[in-house]
Amino acid sequence: MQVLDNKPQPSALERVMDAFDHREFRRTLGAFTTGVTVVTTVDAAGKPYGVTANSFSSVSLDPPLILWSQALTSSSYPAFRDCERFVVNILGDHQVHVSNQFAKSGDDKFQGIAVRTGLGGVPVIDDSAAHLECRKVAAYPGGDHVVYIGQVERIHRSAHRPLAFGEGRYMVTFAHDLGEARATPGNAGMAALEAVRMAGAALAETCERIGQRTLGLAVWGNQGATIVRWEPSQQPVSPYLQTGVVVSLTQSATGLAFAAFMRPDVVEDAVRHELRLREAEGHPDEGQFALRLAEAREHGMARAVGCAPSPRHKVRVNAFSVPVFDAQGEMVLALSTTCEAERLAPDWDGEVPRILRATAQRLSARLGHRGQ
Repeated sequence: MQVLDNKPQPSALERVMDAFDHREFRRTLGAFTTGVTVVTTVDAAGKPYGVTANSFSSVSLDPPLILWSQALTSSSYPAFRDCERFVVNILGDHQVHVSNQFAKSGDDKFQGIAVRTGLGGVPVIDDSAAHLECRKVAAYPGGDHVVYIGQVERIHRSAHRPLAFGEGRYMVTFAHDLGEARATPGNAGMAALEAVRMAGAALAETCERIGQRTLGLAVWGNQGATIVRWEPSQQPVSPYLQTGVVVSLTQSATGLAFAAFMRPDVVEDAVRHELRLREAEGHPDEGQFALRLAEAREHGMARAVGCAPSPRHKVRVNAFSVPVFDAQGEMVLALSTTCEAERLAPDWDGEVPRILRATAQRLSARLGHRGQ
């Protein structure tokens, strides 16, 4: 006897949703980097409310409409459900603490946050990248969220760069294509400054991608190859990380990168001077430096393999360093990783050097470099 199952069959969308869990869905959505906002309002009694949201988006220019969504389980949902007005405060990249404060539950979210009163008595967060004062014109159900539509009635834009969020962490924004401004005696250092800014913004992500290994940025200074920034990682190579350190051009991976890829007329005298000093100290070069230089140029990056504890880090380390070039093909920056030898294999084709080289190529492209 055949028993018929009269239960409704799942839809195609439900079958797709069953193929992954909500955590994976959240992670996938995290690939879409967004800005960060704090939306504020007041209830009928004038009590202020605020919530961190990255669901903000534009809807229409004429009339000027925007939207954002809120979880139905949010403690401030009743206030926003019943409000007539709200303000979307677009946070600047200096306001991570503001985002964190409004992302938490509690009645003291505005404590220590500078605000002023906007239209309808709604608080506006001072010093944000921008804000939009809105009249709520509609609300639509959206699963476990509600979508609010607001008509913008007053706006303000500051000079602050916006805060970004993606892959579960805060980020800073920078231009993807900086053009190909020609270097002149008056602006020759601008590409290096821009490279440091961009590479600094990418350090945390790069550190994560190479397995939490220490990263450093170096530029060519008055005394030679100089470390200007460290990203120590969750497992720093040592407690002896200092900025302003001038590194060896012949013994360190960072220095060797400058010796290999910077214009010869800039580095040759400094290299010869260092080799003479090492010879006077009883460490003559017997062709090793030329071999390491050739290796670096062959692989597009420099390498140092520790055979003894590093004088600076007090442990045996391996290191790789890659050059970053500007639109004229001039090296403006070295991006280096230094790690205990046990945690970083010296293989040229390992995952860490591959990621480091790809990162340097992307930074160079953003500076206008068109080389390979």
